[in-house]
Amino acid sequence: MASNPPNDKQLLSTGRHLRFVERNRWEFVERPDISGIVVILGLTDHNGVVLVSQWREPVTAWVVELPAGLAGDRYEDRQETLPDAAAREFFEETGFRADAMEEWLTGPPSPGLSSELVTFYRAYGLRRVGPGGGEEGEGVRAHVIPLARLDSWLDGMRTRGVLVDPKVLAGAYLLSRELNEAMDE
Repeated sequence: MASNPPNDKQLLSTGRHLRFVERNRWEFVERPDISGIVVILGLTDHNGVVLVSQWREPVTAWVVELPAGLAGDRYEDRQETLPDAAAREFFEETGFRADAMEEWLTGPPSPGLSSELVTFYRAYGLRRVGPGGGEEGEGVRAHVIPLARLDSWLDGMRTRGVLVDPKVLAGAYLLSRELNEAMDE
């Protein structure tokens, strides 16, 4: 594999949450002032996958997603660890607390557009203790869908015009693989 070209990054534009940059003739966005992005895989004791849906203005549609969020994006959370951010975001969006968060996977969700990396956390020991809904004004809706019925539920959502984030399918695969490995033991 060839070595990386020199870093000659140029700032093209900046907003409140994003920077638009160019490096080696490649335009992309960065998220300043965060320490990471977390995605949470939650599975209840009855094998229900914890999902959220919310309006996403860039695609002008409701989108079914895994609970997720930014770490260190608020002034009071500048020193927040990724596991702490995962626990906070999971509770804010879904109303679930988890006994433990285990890091499973880190990777780029859209490497042609953004420099961001997301870290998937598996939430264990779930108990619902709040309503969820996200921060004020986010309008997040929490869902618990049996893993065995997830495909048909997602098909129904698509039929109603709701988009499905592909990370939901990746998460379902990882959770199914975990269940299958547990059955093999």
